Amino acid sequence: MGFSGHLVFARSERPLLEAPLFGSNGLGLRDDVHEWQPRPGGWQTLQLEQGIWEDEHLSTLVEWTGAPACVADVSDSSIALVAGLDTNGRRWQAWLNLDHAAALLVAEPEDVDDVSVWMATPEFEEAIGHKRAELDAKVPVDAEGALMWASAAGVQTAAQQPRIEELLRTQETFVEELFDALLDELGFPEAVHSAPQPQEATA
Repeated sequence: MGFSGHLVFARSERPLLEAPLFGSNGLGLRDDVHEWQPRPGGWQTLQLEQGIWEDEHLSTLVEWTGAPACVADVSDSSIALVAGLDTNGRRWQAWLNLDHAAALLVAEPEDVDDVSVWMATPEFEEAIGHKRAELDAKVPVDAEGALMWASAAGVQTAAQQPRIEELLRTQETFVEELFDALLDELGFPEAVHSAPQPQEATA
């Protein structure tokens, strides 16, 4: 099994786990936490395997750190929805591994009794194609939002929007690696050591 959980990326002079968000509030967000290799400048990534991440948690984290932050909602290491927020309240989001995301998001016809049978039909493949095109059409806006967010974070990036769009359309076996590559490409300082390896959940 791959990793399912959340990747939280933010900047702080203190360990992110000291944020009140991760305290004893019943959310369970401190359970099964893996800290990725930190990046210079106080940028940190937490890999949370348990706990419920609500939308307002991101704004709570940005308020505590005083810096832009983002979170990736990961499913089985194959799909991630990344949501970012800056200190002015501007948000952006983007799907990673669009092919897998399209298969997840495609709507089932109301008259389908057996989903597994429908998934073996040409109609299912056609529906995925339409959903994939729909997601692809949003990539330019997603890439622009990501670049504006990185700029608000104070990083200097040489990346142009077409390169970010290309990355958002890339497929990786482990979506965690794609998330890390996106942060690199956006101009955040790279971790001193090698990129973190995905932490696979035990069966």
